[in-house]
Amino acid sequence: MNTGSNHTPDTIVLIHGFWVTPRSWEQWIDHYQQRGYRVLAPAYPGCEAEVEALNADPTPITELTVPAIMDRLESLVRQLPNPPILIGHSAGGTFVQLLLDRGLGAAGVALNSAPTQGVRVLPLTQARVLFPLLRNPASRHRAVGMTYPQWRYAFTNPFPADESRRLYDRYAVPASGRILWQTALAGLRRTHQPTFVDYHNHDRSPLLFVSGGLDHLMPPAVQRSNAGHYTSTAVTELREYPDRAHLLPAQQGWREIADEVLVWSVRNARRPAAA
Repeated sequence: MNTGSNHTPDTIVLIHGFWVTPRSWEQWIDHYQQRGYRVLAPAYPGCEAEVEALNADPTPITELTVPAIMDRLESLVRQLPNPPILIGHSAGGTFVQLLLDRGLGAAGVALNSAPTQGVRVLPLTQARVLFPLLRNPASRHRAVGMTYPQWRYAFTNPFPADESRRLYDRYAVPASGRILWQTALAGLRRTHQPTFVDYHNHDRSPLLFVSGGLDHLMPPAVQRSNAGHYTSTAVTELREYPDRAHLLPAQQGWREIADEVLVWSVRNARRPAAA
């Protein structure tokens, strides 16, 4: 059972996913700062450069590993004077789950989250996105980018075409082929992989999954399966928004979700026993 005491966070940590950078949180950063919160949006280690620089030279992306990303995030969160609210998008949602499992964070929100180890569901739309990117085994040693048509299908399928293109130019970067291969195979391996969490951990802080019904990359079936794996007494909830796509933090109406997950997080926030 979660034995942490009630806690009012003053800091929000926003964790981005693959194929984007912290820039993808630009609207949420300003939105939460205007509400009086300290807001941190860390880059992955070595990837502090802007989108344009990473597209010109994606070498830092090819060198990424999940343990290195987690070391960066865990160090940042542990140095904060008070446990923060953790909000992650896509792969960032996976990292939120890993941080909560390590006793960090007052509450966690996983938006259109990539799965943790053991979630084996593979919807057709997800396979359509990932197969062309991973069909060449050599991609595990490269930075794997998306063409604009691939991005539009995976991230912004219901967006107006001009807005989708603008966001592709502003946000899109390659992803680590090594990590994509690791996470794709994690559900098939019995030994603990970097995305393993203890689904029976009673002491972790509350976790909210947010799922977009139009998401092609991480469809609702992935979120339902991931949430359903948790069997502890710790708070685990799932909300589905039928008209939202994968790039939910930038889709029209994003303020509504930003405010709703903040209200949920403040209401459920706990000071973790580890803190």
